[in-house]
Amino acid sequence: MALIGFRCSGKTTVGRLLAERLGKNFTDTDELIERMSGMEIHRFVALKGWESFRKIETQALETALAREFQVIATGGGLVLNPENVFRLKRKAIVFWLRASIEVIQRRISRDSERFLRPGLTQNDPVGEVDALLRQRTPLYQNAADHVVDSGNDDPRRVVDTVCRLITTQLSNER
Repeated sequence: MALIGFRCSGKTTVGRLLAERLGKNFTDTDELIERMSGMEIHRFVALKGWESFRKIETQALETALAREFQVIATGGGLVLNPENVFRLKRKAIVFWLRASIEVIQRRISRDSERFLRPGLTQNDPVGEVDALLRQRTPLYQNAADHVVDSGNDDPRRVVDTVCRLITTQLSNER
């Protein structure tokens, strides 16, 4: 299973809870990138740029997908590379954790690492979220097998929804 979505949509939190509920391993591709590169993402991007980051992001995805029986939380921009989407869809049930722009902005404002995250545009943070969501929404829609509203602040309810969708999909495939 793989979770996609914008920054602060709940991928890591929901992913950890989902993996625990299902008795699966959990991999966060951003955390994997930090282990592979030996540095935090904001530092990696500052030193090597976004193009190098997207390359190591693909390597991290390939590493994660090579592992069996797990839940993967991806970085928010992973869907920008069509090859990554192809890999993901071939190997995983993909869930888009969708939250409104207001929810995302509220969560970003509470995120202690928000000042460390490198900007992707020249816009102010509010403008950046709006621009990137408009750009990425069709990409998330295309990549997702299922769309789950992650806008409520109880990640356990999101996990419940994902589990119901998994059960329904697996019973339909029989």
